[in-house]
Amino acid sequence: MTASHTYEVRAEHERFRGPVFRVVTDEVVMPGGRVVDRDYLRHVGAVGVVAVDDAGQVVLIRQYRHALRRHLWEIPAGLADVPGEALPEVAARELAEETDLVAGRLEHLLELHTSPGCSNERIRLFLGRDLRPAPDSGYERHDEEAEMQVRRFPLTEAVSMALAGEITNGPTVAGILAAAHVLSR
Repeated sequence: MTASHTYEVRAEHERFRGPVFRVVTDEVVMPGGRVVDRDYLRHVGAVGVVAVDDAGQVVLIRQYRHALRRHLWEIPAGLADVPGEALPEVAARELAEETDLVAGRLEHLLELHTSPGCSNERIRLFLGRDLRPAPDSGYERHDEEAEMQVRRFPLTEAVSMALAGEITNGPTVAGILAAAHVLSR
């Protein structure tokens, strides 16, 4: 086995900075010495919760996604953008804000890179169980969140929806399939 090339970054140029991500161009040294530009998003990171109730139903939200110009069924998820907030705390907060539920148990399920060809975004998914209503947090949903629908689906139906292309959000598909696997053991 030969040694791996190091892909040295000669320079980095920030093209855009927003609250969720930055767009950067790196000048990268390729094997053979050629220098090429590589554009990508630097993302703050995210968490998601596959919340499954005692009846084996998964909690999904239907939310508008402007880049696609349509609504998607998704697991509750959000940004890991509060410095010092532990990932399970972020997951619990997002679950409560988006579904008005609290999980008695949150277990790390998996993590994945959503689009490694163009982004460094990494999402950590948790399995939430022992669901109960959240105390009123006073959180108000705005913008796209104002019209979110919260619905429970039998986990087997959600798996079928994912495999049929009715659920296309990558972390949601991965989370549903992982939860189905874990819970079938």
